[in-house]
Amino acid sequence: MPVKLTTPIASSLLPVNGITLGFAEANVRKANRKDVLVMQLAEGTHVSGVFTQNKFCAAPVIVCKQHLAATNDIRALLVNTGNANAGTGELGLQHAKQSCDALAGLLNLSSDQILPFSTGVILEPLPVDRIVNALPAAIVNLKADNWLNAAESIMTTDILPKATSRQLTIDGKTITITGISKGSGMIHPNMATMLGYVATDAAISKPALDVIIDYAVNKSFNCITVDGDTSTNDSFIIMATNLAGNAEITEDSADFVALRDVMTEVGVELAQAIVRDGEGATKFMTIQVEHGKDAAECRKVAYTIAHSPLVKTAFFASDPNLGRILAAIGYADVDDLDVNVLSLYLGGVLVAEHGCISPSYQEEEGVAVMQEEDILVRVDLNRGQADATIWTCDFSYDYVKINADYRS
Repeated sequence: MPVKLTTPIASSLLPVNGITLGFAEANVRKANRKDVLVMQLAEGTHVSGVFTQNKFCAAPVIVCKQHLAATNDIRALLVNTGNANAGTGELGLQHAKQSCDALAGLLNLSSDQILPFSTGVILEPLPVDRIVNALPAAIVNLKADNWLNAAESIMTTDILPKATSRQLTIDGKTITITGISKGSGMIHPNMATMLGYVATDAAISKPALDVIIDYAVNKSFNCITVDGDTSTNDSFIIMATNLAGNAEITEDSADFVALRDVMTEVGVELAQAIVRDGEGATKFMTIQVEHGKDAAECRKVAYTIAHSPLVKTAFFASDPNLGRILAAIGYADVDDLDVNVLSLYLGGVLVAEHGCISPSYQEEEGVAVMQEEDILVRVDLNRGQADATIWTCDFSYDYVKINADYRS
């Protein structure tokens, strides 16, 4: 089961003025499950996106980038699960565009006003006819309060849907932010998550929204890893409908930071939910590296620890075999790292210092921390003022089973 993660309560997911959501069952891969989502956006909505850096990026990612470059008037998003439409060549591009054409025709829009997204099995043709045939049903149930259904309709190996809402007051107006994400395995986004969507009704300029998405993604989705695999389909989209009635926010506005920070909070919660629902996860680990020369080397150390199968399996077993963490730090490829000045903490317990085990460390203290579900690993490099935090999970038997059976 996911680590300290529960299904969101539908009534807690607040409608965003200008956004409606509809879902359908298209039998993309499995019968009797929600697997198509349509999000309709009010006219005047600003949309910003970041996408996978995997060179083998999926056809819908390519089409999304093209459409965002072609128009500032994105009016709908189309998501399917069960098939990634990746590694599908020219036919995959045609299928992605065909799905956009179909939805555009039903909504009286142009095709480039649609952003397509897919997630699921790679290297298989998209069953585009099934998706197109399901679109009328998705449009019929377009509703503002469909966020939980939307979160469920984009799941693949996820056990639980991931969604959250926030509100704040700006310029005397109540601003609503609601977001959903999906992801469980093949998570090392290097920009975002498998799929993530955050919407707000705040009035904000497009340049300011672009700044917010870059800030938010680097504080949230770029700080998670389950297994070190970067998906071909990772996409994160922020939408602002500009209907809350506040004065338009720009980078120079007094309220810019407040909105940025709350939207980042939403991103962090959604990103951490992905790790807590990591395939077979039983432990949620925060890897905190501090006092490095720069953030890049801190992240390098943190990710090396987080990606180590030996470290991850030790945490699954609740075994304080902490030499595995030291070994990972040592091969993190940090220039001129002095292992004799760094310190390693497990929770609040000092484990190692001066290049060896701390004289104060007691094995039973390590055992106690390792048995917890939320665990902090803190590395003090003692060589600068930079820091970085990464969130990851353990590797269990179920991780192997889920991925071995994925196409079944």
